[in-house]
Amino acid sequence: MNIVEIPALIDMHVHLREPGYEYKETIETGLNAAYKGGFGAVCAMPNTKPVCDNVQTLNYILNKAKDSKCTLYQVCAITKNLDSNEPVDFETLKNAGAIAFSNDGLPVLNHQVFYNALKTENLILSHCEDETKEVKWQSEIFEELVREGHSPRLHFCHISKKSSLDIIKSAKSRGLKITCESAPHYFTFTKENVTDSGVFKMNPPLGSTEDKKAVIEAIKDGTIDVIATDHAPHGTEEKLLPYSQAPNGITGLETAFSLTYEVFGLERTIELMSQNPQKILGIENNKKVKFDLDARWTVRGAEFESKCKVTPYENMQLKGVRIND
Repeated sequence: MNIVEIPALIDMHVHLREPGYEYKETIETGLNAAYKGGFGAVCAMPNTKPVCDNVQTLNYILNKAKDSKCTLYQVCAITKNLDSNEPVDFETLKNAGAIAFSNDGLPVLNHQVFYNALKTENLILSHCEDETKEVKWQSEIFEELVREGHSPRLHFCHISKKSSLDIIKSAKSRGLKITCESAPHYFTFTKENVTDSGVFKMNPPLGSTEDKKAVIEAIKDGTIDVIATDHAPHGTEEKLLPYSQAPNGITGLETAFSLTYEVFGLERTIELMSQNPQKILGIENNKKVKFDLDARWTVRGAEFESKCKVTPYENMQLKGVRIND
């Protein structure tokens, strides 16, 4: 046994599905999965039904989570209903408890709308779909605002491509305080792992071996600031559909620590999954968790706390087990 106590993990990017898609996940099951995985806090995305673009929905979500052992920080939409160009009331939502703003899987493609969002100086979590193209123009807008004397806050979600990392590395070398995350699946798998079903289907999709190597190198050299899970559960039947018909997204909360620890070691894992998210979000993290670093376990989706039991990590042998107090 090798039991250590570390700061609780913080996941900047999860989908808890409630309200509206409770058959995929609920706030309770999602937070239970997070707690089991060693997380003390998670940031939930706004792509619920109704969309979290108003105080009523925000209050509903925060109230549902208030008694959980894992703290929920809610991310609100940038534009109303995610699919419009009409901005939300940033100030009111922030005052009501929004930790950040994102349009999640329906990214803001209107450059002026994105400019105006960054200009509010709230934390914008950019969920790029056409990844490299969007990273490029959004970085340029960020730089423009800095030149104008503003203090924009921009964090790129689930970066997966070498070409995107090259742009971010260049921006950081010029002193731009942009941050970014990747996820364990991007340093664990490549497109060669994809099967005929939807088990390995996610967006951005798994990349090439070169992309995987670039993600690993960018985590090691600090270009990537955060490991987040992009925990995106679905119903079993829909996730096991043929690849072309299945929804994007995989579960990740219960496997993320072990996957990251085994590749990058404990010190870097704490930076990536606790210290850096805390700094970027501007939150305090006083919670502690214990792991037995030597304990080995086999991934069994059927044993997940998450409602989604389908996982690309099925039967993998991992190291590092959460010890409950």
